[in-house]
Amino acid sequence: MSDLPFTLDQLRILKAIAAEGSFKRAADSLYVSQPAVSLQVQNLERQLDVPLFDRGGRRAQLTEAGHLLLSYGEKILTLCQETCRAIEDLQNLQGGTLIIGASQTTGTYLLPRMIGLFRQQYPDVSVQLHVHSTRRTSWSVANGQIDLAIIGGEVPPELQDSLEIIPYAEDELALILPVFHPFARVSTIQKEDLYKLQFIALDSQSTIRKVIDQVLTRCGIETRRLKIEMELNSIEAIKNAVQSGLGAAFVSVSAIEKELQMGVLHRARIDEVVVQRMLSVILNPNRYRSKAAEAFLNEVLPRFSNPNQAMKQHEAELLGSPALTTVVPSSSGMD
Repeated sequence: MSDLPFTLDQLRILKAIAAEGSFKRAADSLYVSQPAVSLQVQNLERQLDVPLFDRGGRRAQLTEAGHLLLSYGEKILTLCQETCRAIEDLQNLQGGTLIIGASQTTGTYLLPRMIGLFRQQYPDVSVQLHVHSTRRTSWSVANGQIDLAIIGGEVPPELQDSLEIIPYAEDELALILPVFHPFARVSTIQKEDLYKLQFIALDSQSTIRKVIDQVLTRCGIETRRLKIEMELNSIEAIKNAVQSGLGAAFVSVSAIEKELQMGVLHRARIDEVVVQRMLSVILNPNRYRSKAAEAFLNEVLPRFSNPNQAMKQHEAELLGSPALTTVVPSSSGMD
């Protein structure tokens, strides 16, 4: 072949149709007309001399050739994006984009502070924060859609050999109580006292619930004996429920800093028990690493390697930093 039988625009259209499931929704997502999308697909099929879609059903289904082209097309588009970002890097952090991923708790409470510090040092770099489950975030790093991520859950086994997983910092999980609870008047409680409390927890299928249960078990706490009074779907809801006197909960210390400062929650200490989990940084060693990503790794992350102290230490300097972060919340799975 002297000339390529497809264009980048055609690959983008193919990817959009596969993602949206219809020509019309793909056209809407690309801000073009449906006839324009259909014409591009027809031209692509004619140039390749193979059908790319089965047109019998209501949903646009790729043929075997369509799946093959999509697989390579996604890699081509990712390399094109990496090429553009590498060229942008020639401007020495005077532009470009840094895309960071995070699991729910770190993305909600820790990463905005990190990004605030980074934006103070590099105001010309656009930063995007994608907050999803650990599994989805890990796949995004593996596919080159995210530069780096900080997660609190476990990387899927099928990705552990292809990603660089760096233990980053211990994240302490605190036991919180209503300020008027009898245990709030003592300096420490005993492990056995936990079984007398009524707990509020995340849904049993959420990642962080599973992580917390695993950590508690390692600390010698029998999770099956904990009385779960209520299950909620967000950490903010859990904090509000505890504050209202509905029960106790285990949450990341990074999630309750403001409430502790305001005195609306009590953090209970358990005698001879510290509940911690490991936060990890994940990278794809086979993808291009931009100067912005290197700067974030080398200049920002070390200052937050003890998240619980760093957040207080840097609070003053982070106030007033530009809020130019795009946050994509997770619809399912929290960690």
